[in-house]
Amino acid sequence: MFAWLKRSKAEPKRAMIGRLGEKEAERLLKAKGYRVVARNWRAGKDEIDLVCYDGEVLVFVETRTRSVGALVGGFDSIDKRKREALKRVCRAYVAKLKSQPATYRLDVVEVEHEEGEILVARHFENTPLFSKSAGRGN
Repeated sequence: MFAWLKRSKAEPKRAMIGRLGEKEAERLLKAKGYRVVARNWRAGKDEIDLVCYDGEVLVFVETRTRSVGALVGGFDSIDKRKREALKRVCRAYVAKLKSQPATYRLDVVEVEHEEGEILVARHFENTPLFSKSAGRGN
């Protein structure tokens, strides 16, 4: 009966932890030499957390923040529906560019926290999302 009330109180904390995870992902990527060009970029209802360049490669970054001991890790939590949303938003971003990148990819940063304290961040480069011809003009 009061599930909506419980949800409304939990949402801000969850959103805050998600933002902490995104900031940690950005810090990690910048330390690796990535150049961030957009944060929380939207196309309709779809969103990508970070858009970066790794050298000349355009990199879309999905950040997944999970508590330590979560049953499903961040990387594995990207289901088919989320993959389709990521494809749409990444393609929309590429379409808006004046000059098309020679190549692009999706990276995932999985961030683990314990009660809001970041413990570890793992970077998965070039995760399967696009076909082999994507980012090559096809």
